Amino acid sequence: MINKIKIELIYFSILLIILALFMHQDLLTTPLDRFSLMNEKENYLHPITWTFIIYFIIGMFRLIFKYVFYLKNRNKK
Repeated sequence: MINKIKIELIYFSILLIILALFMHQDLLTTPLDRFSLMNEKENYLHPITWTFIIYFIIGMFRLIFKYVFYLKNRNKK
């Protein structure tokens, strides 16, 4: 169970990094400017909120595919 949680946290972290780089390309060139801007606007939770929304959507697709494959394999028996 702990391993599953660790794997999901890794997925969430990777998704957070990918979304941050996708939405804010200046993180690669001037990361300190981006962090100081985030500090000035005090919007610390919006990256985590957006990541959770996307993670939830991907999770729903994962559950649907898992259920479809379960039904497909169940009918073969």
